[in-house]
Amino acid sequence: MKVVGFCGYSGSGKTTLIEQVIPALKATGARVSVVKHAHHRFDIDHPGKDSWRHRQAGAFETIIASDRRLAIVREYEVQAETGVHQMLAELSGCDWAIVEGFKHADLPKVEVWRGVTGHPVQYPVDPFIVAVATDDPGALPEPTGLPRLRLDDAAGVVAFLLSDPARYEYNPPEFPSAAAGA
Repeated sequence: MKVVGFCGYSGSGKTTLIEQVIPALKATGARVSVVKHAHHRFDIDHPGKDSWRHRQAGAFETIIASDRRLAIVREYEVQAETGVHQMLAELSGCDWAIVEGFKHADLPKVEVWRGVTGHPVQYPVDPFIVAVATDDPGALPEPTGLPRLRLDDAAGVVAFLLSDPARYEYNPPEFPSAAAGA
């Protein structure tokens, strides 16, 4: 599996770009999955639905499935931040995993930046950023030797990713096993 992140501040255009990159990657025959970081409390279920009622009753995990999709909702007993590597481990059988958010992840990332947002750039301090997708390369506030991609050119972004696919080959980090501590 190949993994690439798209990072940037809210309003920079990450989701819009990813919406266009997904079908462009799929057009090459790839199966594409997305790992998305959500802020604060979010819900994919609705009050009154059976699965919502099961969660409210105290279920740790609720799996909802039909002949078209499957969703797993896991409730943490205490507030916990799920790491990007944990989320990637949940994926099954894809060629490309696109990670949205997780701007500090130790994965190759394309920074999405638009000057109009007023936010700073991350590439000067983040060694995992491999390119910058922007609507105005001349407005970048810091010089860079990184490739500059057009924010409105998903095909160009995909061509950049496919020009060096080995760079995005995912090697999950080694975590100490429970048995090692025994």
